[in-house]
Amino acid sequence: MFSFIARRAGAAVGTLFLSSILVFLAVQALPGDVATQVLGKDATPDAVSALREKLKLDQPAWERYIDWIGGALHGDFGLSLVSGKAVGGEVGMYLGNSALIALVTVLFAVTGSIVLGILAGLYRDRWPDHLISTVSLVGMSVPEFVVATVLVLCFSVALPWFPAVVLYGPEASVGQLMPAVWLPALALAVVMAAYIVRMARTSVIDVMASEFVTTARLKGLSTWRVVTRHALPSALLPTLHVIALNVAWLAGGVAVVENVFNYPGIGKLMLASVQNRDLPVIQAIALISAVVYVVCNLAADLGAMALNAKLRTRGRTR
Repeated sequence: MFSFIARRAGAAVGTLFLSSILVFLAVQALPGDVATQVLGKDATPDAVSALREKLKLDQPAWERYIDWIGGALHGDFGLSLVSGKAVGGEVGMYLGNSALIALVTVLFAVTGSIVLGILAGLYRDRWPDHLISTVSLVGMSVPEFVVATVLVLCFSVALPWFPAVVLYGPEASVGQLMPAVWLPALALAVVMAAYIVRMARTSVIDVMASEFVTTARLKGLSTWRVVTRHALPSALLPTLHVIALNVAWLAGGVAVVENVFNYPGIGKLMLASVQNRDLPVIQAIALISAVVYVVCNLAADLGAMALNAKLRTRGRTR
């Protein structure tokens, strides 16, 4: 078990290292001169040269990467070119607002999709399965910004139950943001849950047809006990990775939805930073997204190990 965890952790660290290099190179490859972009076209050559020296743009790329990744390991992502504030504090404030949406989304999407997937699998080819499969297929086909727009029309215009846009800035408290969290979270949950439902349904169907489930039924165990004690742990194994990928997808999907609702989250900051060529902020957000992706996959591997006795005992049987 220890070697399994060590291998997965080592792979995660290696993936993050390669991701940091790709993030840095991709940002540096953006067209145009950053100093000229920040100062404007009317800036003097001396001012541009001074800013380039201040931003260390006159240094080789490998030196700038070492300085950046060394600071990032200590939580120092530099200063924003637009606001002049520390990137870590600014990104952390927006990230906290996005985490509120992500938390509500995951609670609704994961819990609801697993329940619906189990029901669809248990009632295969019957009306609950047809209904759930049709709804999930629609959820997979419709982009999240379309779902968000429909929700605004239904629950902000036709039925004014929730605010259509957020009027607060990134410094808003949880209490101020909470009324505006539900529609973005629901829009993301609809799209996210569709994929989990399909995988959970397929896994339940495969597991219910396996020999150990048939044996449990022949022993006279109730359907509820067969599902919860025998089928569900095995059915969750392939579903965990789909859940992990969809949780990591929130880092990108939330950017689109946040702009629909004018929500002060990490997605809104990312688009604003791209427009303003605020490279330190772009690099920090991209690296944080890579960390989220790697951590989600590592958590899925550890969850699979906890559910699968073969993985826990593999080292002992060798």
